[in-house]
Amino acid sequence: MAASLGPPGLSGAGAVPGPGPGPGPASFALDSGLEIKTRSVEQTLLPLVSQITTLINHKDNTKKSDKTLQAIQRVGQAVNLAVGRFVKVGEAIANENRDLKEEINIACIEAKRAGETIAALTDISAQNHPENDGQITIFTDKTGVIKAARLLLSSVTKVLLLADRVVIKQIITSRNKVLATMEKLEKVNSFQEFVQIFSQFGNEMVEFAHLTGDRQNDLKDEKKKAKMAAARAVLEKCTMMLLTASKTCLRHPNCESAHKNKEEVFDRMKVALNKVIEIVTDCKPNGETDASSISIFTGIKEFKRNMDILPENLYFQSKENLSAALDAILEHTEDFTDSAYTSHEHRERILELSSQARTALQQLISVWMQAQSKKTKSLDEELELTILKINQSLNELRKELHNTATQLATDLLKYQADHVVLKALKLTGVEGNLDGLAEYACKLSEQKEHLVEACRLLWHVSGTEPLEITSLHALETFQVTGQQIISAAETLTLHPSSKIAKENLDVFCEAWESQISDMSTLLREINDVFEGRRGEKYGYLSLPKTLKNNANLKSLKPDKPDSEEQARIAKLGLKLGLLTSDANCEIEKWQDQENEIVRYGRSMSSMAYSLYLFTRGEGPLKTSQDLIHQLEVFADEGLKLALSVQAFSKQLRDDDKLMLLLEINKLTPLCQQLQTITRTSFQNPVFLKVDKCITKTRSTMAILVQLLSLCYKLMKKFQMENNRWGSVTNKDTVDSKA
Repeated sequence: MAASLGPPGLSGAGAVPGPGPGPGPASFALDSGLEIKTRSVEQTLLPLVSQITTLINHKDNTKKSDKTLQAIQRVGQAVNLAVGRFVKVGEAIANENRDLKEEINIACIEAKRAGETIAALTDISAQNHPENDGQITIFTDKTGVIKAARLLLSSVTKVLLLADRVVIKQIITSRNKVLATMEKLEKVNSFQEFVQIFSQFGNEMVEFAHLTGDRQNDLKDEKKKAKMAAARAVLEKCTMMLLTASKTCLRHPNCESAHKNKEEVFDRMKVALNKVIEIVTDCKPNGETDASSISIFTGIKEFKRNMDILPENLYFQSKENLSAALDAILEHTEDFTDSAYTSHEHRERILELSSQARTALQQLISVWMQAQSKKTKSLDEELELTILKINQSLNELRKELHNTATQLATDLLKYQADHVVLKALKLTGVEGNLDGLAEYACKLSEQKEHLVEACRLLWHVSGTEPLEITSLHALETFQVTGQQIISAAETLTLHPSSKIAKENLDVFCEAWESQISDMSTLLREINDVFEGRRGEKYGYLSLPKTLKNNANLKSLKPDKPDSEEQARIAKLGLKLGLLTSDANCEIEKWQDQENEIVRYGRSMSSMAYSLYLFTRGEGPLKTSQDLIHQLEVFADEGLKLALSVQAFSKQLRDDDKLMLLLEINKLTPLCQQLQTITRTSFQNPVFLKVDKCITKTRSTMAILVQLLSLCYKLMKKFQMENNRWGSVTNKDTVDSKA
């Protein structure tokens, strides 16, 4: 909403690069007194600041050329016109939001008045106007124009921030809708009712994903952006878990492990939904403090900053505070030295470097006390030398901790590559082997603790706040998902022939594998930061990777999708994932799972799910060519499905047949269009082709869901009529014999 308020025309004549507090009283900088937290608000204001700066910072020459006078007048008029358009949009937003109407309207009136003042002061109607004719202009009243400019910027900023509150309100309203539907899903007892409510839930989750995705991209604070990414990742992955866990509970209502599995998913989603609201409203939950989550890297960074300013603050710095800060850092190193997974060599080296840091601080304090009582050049030099020594020892300690954490993570990822334990759990489940379940559940718990420990150590050495948040997200995901896999495996072991219990276990295992992949990316980015190759960059967990799985990437580097394109692909992919869930729900209703319509529908749903995984940088499709080939097969299956449905329609009454033929007439052209797109030459930019493919596939899946539902209803109707006709025929036969 805030972004749409950007006044058109603000970047026109006279716009200059963003202003700063330049020298002299004529300089002007943005100082509205209001905190701006989003890029859209900031970017809307910058052109306005630039134009006003152009007006105020003009040279006060006694002689002005016609060209200068006309330019100043044009800029003043442009500002006033743009503010007028801006105010109209602001007033429209006010009319739609009664609770903010008065505040927005007051700010709009102020903005309009200030814009008119600037236009009047820059109205040089007569060229080379005599200065003593009484007309007040920008040349005779610079103080007035500065005052009007400050009022304008302040009021425009207020309108933008109030509009931003509208966006926040939309997110909160969307969250509340999702929560209300989740409560219904928790209480549902029939499969048919569940399918209906889950369809509504899916639509609400798509809306929530759109709003929060836009908000995530708009946030200026990288730490908040990372927290939002982590919360949205939980919601996206848990949506599929919620589907299968709920279906398993409905199929096996008396199974305790199935209920436990479902409750864990619902609980995690509720926490993530609340976390999103905390981020957008800038509220901290009760009891949460920043001090409780200081990593070793952050502690060392702050300690070294205090060291650097110590020579200028000898009498103001506290020795006790410095000692306490170092003690806190070294206490955290116990996470490494006490870990069962840290090698003897690393442990000894960490203890040695910790001891060196303590000794260096004692030396520093000794020299510091001497410098306070007796100020000499030699003592100043000795103080600088001891500061250098302690900083050097902390650098070496950080390097050793980094090597310890990354080596542990690297070894773990290699060990996890084959997912042996997950495969074993699946096998014991379908065999109904309770002894095997106990053995492999224990092994998975050990792996989980190992991974959690590795993530905790990576958190300490991440190097940026966003990567620290990503590390904690990974830690929590392994902790929760590990237990969920065990409860899902227990359900399958108790019901080894249950297809839905098997599907449920598969979904949780996929989430584990996905998090292993994310951890690999995290490790690479931590190494990049440590070695100085990257700054505050990190992979947003809930957005797809930047089409890195494109086989022709080298030739397409200039056409990499930007963040907006990535967000679009992510949204399309999420919709596709939810549609596959809807299709699977419809397929599950059919008793005859070998029916031709069901087989083609299941095949198409499976391929669409692979495409959804591709948008996340996961799954079996590794290159763009893989995706194109998959969609060719998908389109072929769709055309075969259309033929099967057409054959089925011939058995129906005319009215029912017409309903089916109308749906077929929607499906067939979509499949043919998809075939055309896939066969078109593979040209830049790749994003456009992928975007088209996903859009068409999504439309096809929407028709598939409707078609499966309609076919199921008409099949049931057809069978009932046949049974009724058969009963009547049998009765007539009996009567005739009698």
